Order: sequence, then C-alpha cells, then structure tokens
Amino acid sequence: MTTQQGPQRTGKAPAGPRTLADELRSRADDDLATLLRSRPDLLNPVPGDLTQLAARLSSRASALRALERLDRFTLQVAEALAAAPDGASPATVKALLTGPARVKPHPGATPLTTADRAAVTAALPRALATLRDRALLWGPENGLRLVIAAREALAPTAANPGRTGLGPTLADATVGMSPARLQQLLASAGQPATPDPVTAVAALTALLGDRARCDALLATAPEPALRLLDRLVWGPPTGTVPDATRPVTAEDAQSPVEWLLARGLLLPSSPGSVVLPRELALHLRGGRTHRVVEPVQPEPAPAAAPRDPQVVDKAAAGQAHTAVRIVEEVLDLWGLNPPPTLRAGGLGVRDLKRTAQALETTEQQTAFWLELAYTCGLLAPDGEADERWAPTPAYDGWLQQDTADRWAVLAGGWLTATRVAALTGSPDGKGKARAALGPELDRTLAPSVRRAALALLAELPPGTAATAGELLPTLRWQRPLRGGPVTGQAPATGQGPAGQTHTGQAHTGQTHAGQEPAGQTHDLRDDLTAWTLAEAELLGVTGRGALASHARALLTAEADPAEVLAPLLPQPLDHVILQPDLTAIAPGPLLTPLAQALALCADIESKGGATVYRFTTASVRRALDAGRTAADLRAFLEQHSRTPVPQPLAYLIDDVARRHGILRVGAASSYLRCDDPALLNEVLADRRSVDLRLRLLAPTVLAAQAAPDVLLAALRGMGYAPAAESAEGDVLITRPDSHRTPPRAAPVPVPDGPPTPDDTLLAVAIKAIRAGDRAATAVRREHTPDPRQLPRTPAAETLAALQTAVLLGERMWIGYLNAEGLSSQRIIDPVKVEGGFVTAFDHHADELRTFALHRITGVAELEE
Repeated sequence: MTTQQGPQRTGKAPAGPRTLADELRSRADDDLATLLRSRPDLLNPVPGDLTQLAARLSSRASALRALERLDRFTLQVAEALAAAPDGASPATVKALLTGPARVKPHPGATPLTTADRAAVTAALPRALATLRDRALLWGPENGLRLVIAAREALAPTAANPGRTGLGPTLADATVGMSPARLQQLLASAGQPATPDPVTAVAALTALLGDRARCDALLATAPEPALRLLDRLVWGPPTGTVPDATRPVTAEDAQSPVEWLLARGLLLPSSPGSVVLPRELALHLRGGRTHRVVEPVQPEPAPAAAPRDPQVVDKAAAGQAHTAVRIVEEVLDLWGLNPPPTLRAGGLGVRDLKRTAQALETTEQQTAFWLELAYTCGLLAPDGEADERWAPTPAYDGWLQQDTADRWAVLAGGWLTATRVAALTGSPDGKGKARAALGPELDRTLAPSVRRAALALLAELPPGTAATAGELLPTLRWQRPLRGGPVTGQAPATGQGPAGQTHTGQAHTGQTHAGQEPAGQTHDLRDDLTAWTLAEAELLGVTGRGALASHARALLTAEADPAEVLAPLLPQPLDHVILQPDLTAIAPGPLLTPLAQALALCADIESKGGATVYRFTTASVRRALDAGRTAADLRAFLEQHSRTPVPQPLAYLIDDVARRHGILRVGAASSYLRCDDPALLNEVLADRRSVDLRLRLLAPTVLAAQAAPDVLLAALRGMGYAPAAESAEGDVLITRPDSHRTPPRAAPVPVPDGPPTPDDTLLAVAIKAIRAGDRAATAVRREHTPDPRQLPRTPAAETLAALQTAVLLGERMWIGYLNAEGLSSQRIIDPVKVEGGFVTAFDHHADELRTFALHRITGVAELEE
C-alpha cells in the first residue's frame, strides 16, 4: 500500500517577523516607497492594507516581473536561496556560491581565486539588500526566506532545472514512494531502518548531506556509475531509462543505473526517466550551485583605439545633418505622391522600393527613416476612404525649426520608441514578411536596450568606439532574464538532443545548464544591440562608432542636445552659384525656404557636400504653373546667386514663359482654346495627338475626348506649354502643395509594464495603505467563537495565513465547502499554495489533497 507523506517539520523559526506582512509593517515609509517604485505593478489598484500588499507581492506574475529586473549576481543569490532549505543564513548562501573553502571543487567548475571569493563576500550584502528592498526576500538575517512565488519560479525541478542545472530535493523526488521502497533504499545504502516514511526520507537526506558518509558510499560505486553521475552533475539532471520505477535492490542490480537506483542516488521522475537528487549533485559539485559565479559586472573592453573626440563630434554632426535632410526629403516626396496604406496596415513592398530608389539608399535604411518619421509624429495615415500615408501638420512646424532642434526631435523619438524598423521584411508568426510601418514592429524591450547600450558607450572614455559583441557581456549581466525570443526563430531551449535508450543506461542532453545558456545563446537583445549601434550611426548619435557629445547631453538631460549640436553643424547658406550649363551649385546646406524655392524651379541632379540643381523646360514650367512669372524667377535667381544669371538660363526662362499659357485647357470633356488659329491647326495635324481625338469647333477652339489633366500632360509631352483655365476662363495656378493628414498624434510606445510612480502618487498610496492597515489590525472586542462553527476570515487574510503556514510548516484549521455545498472542518498541513489551490496533507482523510482557495471559508491557527 502506498501512503502520502505529510510535510516535514522544521525546527523553531528564528526570531523575527512571522509573515511578510509583519515585515512590511516594520518598514519605514521611505522603504515602502523604494519597494513600490521598483515594482510599480503593485499599485494597480492601490492595496487596501499591508496584508493585501503582501499577498500581491507573492503573486507569480509580479514576482516574475521583479526577477526579470535583477542583475546576474543578484539572480544567482536568489537561485542559491531557492536551492537551499528555507530560512538559510548569508553564510549558507555564500557557501553555495563559492563552495566550502576546504572542499575540493568539481573539475568542471570555474576555479575561484582568493580575490574571487573576496568579491563574492563584498557583493553578497548588496544583492541581499536588493532582494529585500524589492520584497523578494524577507525574514531575519539568519533566517532568509524567498517569497513563495519567487521560490517556486527559481527552485530547480526535474522538468525545469533552471540556470543552476540542479534537480529536485530527495524529499520532493520521493513524494508518493511507498514506505517499503524507502526502507529498501535505506538498506541498500547501508543505513538502519526507520519507523516511518518521514524519518526514512530524513535519513537518506542526512546521508547525502554528510560529506564523509556520502564519499564512503560513492567509493563503493563502480566506475561506470561514477561516470554517469558526472554526466548529470551540472545538468540537465535527468536521463532516460526504461521502466525507471521498478524496485531494484542492491542484490538485484545488474547495471550502473540499477546500482544507483537501488541506493537512491538516482530516483525515478517518471516511468521512463530518472533524476539526480539535489543533495547529491551539490555534494559532487563541491557544494556549488553555479558553475560560474559573477559577482562583478564585466566591463566592455573595446579593441579599437580611442579617436579624437572632436573628430567624432564632427562626423556625428555631419550625419545628423544628413539624417534631417533625408527625413525632409522623403516627407516632401510623400507629400506630393502619397503611397497607399495596405489593408492590414503598413507600406507595400513596391512603394518601399520606389521610395528607396528616390532616396538612393537601401530598402532597410529607407524603412528606418520612415519609421523614425512615423514615431516622431511627422508621418501618419490620412484616414480617408482610400487611405494613404502623408506628412502630418506637425511636419510643417518641424520644418520651421533649426536643424539642431529638428535633430533633437528625431533622436528623442528614436530613443524612446518601441518600434523596430530592422524587423521589416522578417517573417511573422504565420511566415509572412512584416511590412514597413506595419502593426507588428513594436518590441517593448527596444527602449531599454537602446538606452543601456548608449549608457555603456557613455561610460567609455570620450572617442572610444565599441561593437555589439563588446557590449553584450555587460548587457547580459545587467539583465540576464531580459533577452527576449529571437524574431522569426524558435526560442532556444538550452536542452541538448536526447540519446537513444539502451537497457541499463541513462542518456542525457549535452548542454550544461550550469553554464547558464540564457546568457550565451542568441536572443532578441543581441539583435537589438547591433541594430541600436547601426541606427545610432545613421542618426548621428555616434560618430565612427563612438558616442558624440550631443548624444551624451541627450542621455543625461544635463544640457540641451540641440545647443550642443548647433555649433558643430555647417551654417546654412543663402546663395548658390549659377553655371552656364543650366545648373546651379549649392556649396553647402541651404536655408530651408531657399532650398524649397530652388527645388520648385530646378531638379536635383546630384547630392553630397555640394548639391547640383539643373534647370530644364519642365522644371521652369513647374514654377510657372505654381504662379511664378518670368520676372519673378529672374529676380529670385539674381538675389540668391553669387554670379550673374547666365544668358542660356535667361533665354530658357523667357522661352518657356513666352509659350506658357497660350494654349488653354478647360473642362468640356475637355477643350483646347488658343487665340492663334495656326497653332491650333499645328496641334490638330500632329500625329501624336491622334489618341486625344481632337475636333475643330471654331477657328480658336478644339474639343478633345480626354480629361483636362490627360490633355495637359499629353500636350506637354508634345513640347507645348499649355495652361489650365477655370470655367470663367481664368488661368488656374496648379501649386504643388503637399498632401497633409488631419492632426495626428505620434504613436504611443507600447508600455513595458506600469510606469514608475512619481513621489506624489507614492506618498498618497503609502498613506492610504497605512490607514487601511491600522483599520484592519485594530483590536476589536469579539465574542468567543463557537467551535462548532466554521472559521471565517477575509480572502486576503486566508491566502496570507496559508502561505505563512507553508513557510513555517504550521498546522491549520480550515472551514471548507465542497462542490455540493456541504461544509466541513479540516486539520491540514499546507504544502503548496499555487494557482488558486492549496495542496495539503488532510489529517481527516490521511492523504495529500488539493483544496480550492475560493471554497475555504476561513483559517485559524491551532493551539500547541
């Protein structure tokens, strides 16, 4: 017959707070403010009292969010506490991290020097203080306790050995094992029999925890069995074995695996697998929970020699100016020819290619500039029935700012954006390529990685560049659990391939969990770091790989980045140089109004340090269509040219102006009107006008079977210079005004959890929690309860009391309503509180049972 074991009783708890709520009550308001600032999710909504706050601190979601924000050494300390018995001391934690000083370490562990042990000793108080400040740890100094949710998340199990690579304790691995089988394990290990299962488990645990006795037992093991244990020691701690649950005695053992199973050195974790008990793994490791201990943050070690900071600033400033110019160019282009929005959101591949060709850059970089403009609120869909992408009204205000201020807007938006342009073209969950400006480019990890990477560059000496590979060890140490999955790939599991099963052999994976694969495998953080450095160079945040001075001001907010950048930028010019070959050379950046006016009457032929504009018949006609006259154009050029207007250019302007507007196009289907009948006859006789189906209505009027805009384009293609006219006969001025969206707000970054509360909110919240706690703990005069009635307690108090009972190993009296509505009173020993259920040893049924929390009417402690 198989019996269930009740929870093991521990010794008297060390002096100190009995519950997490009691410890919270002893904290000062400043300490509570530090806790709520580091874990802002606790304030939504504001807890009614400290008991509710303690229950919320113990929730799994909140605890996991807090663990993700720990550095590697603090996380290793928490993992060591989870692997140790509850109520450990700092000395125990240190011994688990470094191993006892007189114990020979395992050959597979990284050797620790005296300096390494001193670094662990120096860093341990800080790590414990961090865990305590964030309420992941509580209890007296010599009785440290992880909150239940943190312990459950970090405690190694057979299914999830975690980053330590350890397995479950012997007590956990033998849950459900029959008393007879436990006595067989004791006998095979050479230990005396015990009276019950609880003492049998305690005796086996004591054997594995006693270094001398365990060494003596292992000395009798065959060499193949020791080699098998060595394969499991650093994890994964499991192996596949056929019929692992069969009872094997020392006399029946035929193979190394059976020799280990007979003595409890390997225990069945399922019918087809075995697991190495945690106590034996720690013994074989020399007492260490981690193969590598990292108490000190690794510092980036750039291989490149530092450059002159002034050269870095100038290079970054030049690229910052280029970035502003490119964003302006692409938005001007889209203002005139807005591309359509895809039905699912985003930009089509053809439109992206067309824009990249116009910018003379790659599609990936074009996607970055478009995402940057969208992030800063300069670009948005217009919201029409046939929706198109177009500049917003904010773009017009942005154009009026100085170049340095415009760059500050772009850099500030990029630094806080959760949208990642580099994901454009990568496959989504369905295997389809993600579209630029699409809805699937947000990554909440992006802003923190950008800021962390730039902060590391800021800590380097001025002018020092670093690659992503040189920054990643530090970034991984700062947040080891915040790597994120690789986009478009299956997440790395850290598990090696399972071997084939052979009788009597345990097969394990080849990946050592003790090596902490989460810090070494490729993840989203690796990609984001590389993308951050590439985008920072494009945007002018860095110059030649080193952080620029204006970017340092952007990070620290100690100075206005625009004021730092402005002296480094080239001064905009108010003049050009006209050439006899119908070109104009801008020897540097032009003032925005001058550049816009020049782009109206000339086409950009080449870009670079100097921009070359070319005047053509079409470009001059474009200016005339916009309402300029020949005199206006000549006056404009004479005002802004350092050289006289060349005669060929003056002739071109006069010739186009003389022919401009002689022909008039209006709406009939359309018609063509001219005061010169000979010119109309010339058009009518031209073979290129056949498709227009022109017909002479009068000596000065031709009718066409084409729309006015088509007729205008066709005549211009034939070399004429027609002008459109209104129904009243007035010349229509066709200004190339850009399309604009209605007022649009910039997309809000996807929040990475609740925002950090400000001091005012913290003060009000703490005051409310304190007031609620005083009301909840006030002493009331109550009548003596009838022992025949069910205990009644609030839900939060019930949860807190059961969690405390699990930690302290206390026995509780509960009232319980079953599914049929029948009430009963139970005496239980709680083992685990998780997922809305309590697993406990029920003394009435004499077995381990599960109780639904919402059916427990209340709890009460039993008198000793």
